[in-house]
Amino acid sequence: MDMDNMLGGAGGGGGGAIGQFPLEQWFYEMPACTRYWTTATIITSVLVQCHVITPFQLFYSFRAVFLKNQYWRLITTFLYFGPLSLDLLFHVFFLQRYSRLLEESSGRSPAHFSWLLVYATTLLLALSPMLSIPFLGSALSSSLVYIWSRRNPETRLSFLGLLVFTAPYLPWVLMAFSLVLHGTVPKDEICGVIVGHIWYFFSDVYPSLHGGQRPLDPPLFWTNLFERPPADTGAAPINTEIAAAAAPEVR
Repeated sequence: MDMDNMLGGAGGGGGGAIGQFPLEQWFYEMPACTRYWTTATIITSVLVQCHVITPFQLFYSFRAVFLKNQYWRLITTFLYFGPLSLDLLFHVFFLQRYSRLLEESSGRSPAHFSWLLVYATTLLLALSPMLSIPFLGSALSSSLVYIWSRRNPETRLSFLGLLVFTAPYLPWVLMAFSLVLHGTVPKDEICGVIVGHIWYFFSDVYPSLHGGQRPLDPPLFWTNLFERPPADTGAAPINTEIAAAAAPEVR
């Protein structure tokens, strides 16, 4: 089954370079943050499948991180979606699709999208001990799906070719599908929706009600990490001299 047709309506990027294989083209068309996250997710599952590492080394635990100094867990908890399986394929598909769409819509600089990831991962890590969610990849992916769905309310989607709906219903359709598939309430996805709604409210709703203030925009120091200030080429003095030379002499 063509995964891209399973949930139609949210088109990706354009064509890739001539001579590239479809998989290679798909990989290099992804923007930077999405490409690194997708790659790390697949590599992590392969390493677990090959018994190089175990899931017990990857999940987030407050005690393991801050008392035993296992700081890698702050990252690996967002990278492991399970062993190589059809379920992992679904997760990778939704991860790269909606992460990519959000990152591409945030502009050429990765500053805004990377700051969204910092916000979402930080809040999810804070909520994890209270909700007993050891792996947070699905929650983070759900946050991105929710934000995209609210920003594209008129987009029509079809799920498995059976159910047609508009984008704002997408997170709830995916939760219902997860409930049917696994038989448990997907509290990680619910948590992701809550985190995504906070970002959506303060980035898309709050500014129009409070004179354009955007409290969740990246701070200047973060933006400067990704965007270099324009270089001083000396064009202004040259233009001034040309203008002065062209001006008529006044006596």
